[in-house]
Amino acid sequence: MLTKRIIPCLDVKGGRVVKGVRFRDLRDAGDPAALAEAYQDEGADELVFLDISASTERRSTRRDWVAAVADRLSIPFTVGGGISSEEEAVEIVALGADKISLNTAAVRHPELFSECARRLGRQAVVAAVDVCRRDEGWEVVIEGGQTPTGLDALAWIREASSRGAGEILLTSMDRDGTESGYDRDLLVATRAAVSVPVIASGGAGTVAHLAEAFEAGADGALAASIFHYGTLRIGEVKEALAARGIPVRWGGPGAVMGKGGRRSWA
Repeated sequence: MLTKRIIPCLDVKGGRVVKGVRFRDLRDAGDPAALAEAYQDEGADELVFLDISASTERRSTRRDWVAAVADRLSIPFTVGGGISSEEEAVEIVALGADKISLNTAAVRHPELFSECARRLGRQAVVAAVDVCRRDEGWEVVIEGGQTPTGLDALAWIREASSRGAGEILLTSMDRDGTESGYDRDLLVATRAAVSVPVIASGGAGTVAHLAEAFEAGADGALAASIFHYGTLRIGEVKEALAARGIPVRWGGPGAVMGKGGRRSWA
């Protein structure tokens, strides 16, 4: 049974976790390693760290917190933000990250996907795609959602996958931080476009929103504010999802919670 993944996202600036709305009005949310361990204890399947100040802070700062997170986690985690070369990607994985995500640099140099996949394996390369709705479709935006590219989102997602991205981290910038729900139409269209796993991001506010993302075809649901500030706990989210017939991992290695909250074994 393929289980759906619950993935807290932690934006990191200056070595601290922060959260805002559409990457603005940022508030301090805690220490990366401490929050990572707490989420692991709550039952998170994976974690994603997006270093939103990687281009301005010293590289040693990122090395410090990535290594500290790796020391305290046994679940997979992804690091993204400011990765512009395969050498940087390899360094981050060497520090203990399981995956790296590529965004702005890959839009400018699409061959970065294949270079990183060749060194690290396709399973370690995530295409982080930020999009805004435009008329009947979606446009890729970069640099924290500030810069439009003119790229059709679905075409870019297909290209990223064909070049070596093993997973798509898909963020609706229209929904990010609003807690108004994921863009279901975007998820349905993306699921039809590629066969690699798709992680929904941008807009989680309730358990129903996460359920809708999975029902639209997402393999994982990423959320930040609802977990950082205690609106929902991962355990209660998984119990509610299981009650809706959505398979989630729970209760230790191999334990899967299925329809009606009954446990089976993967």
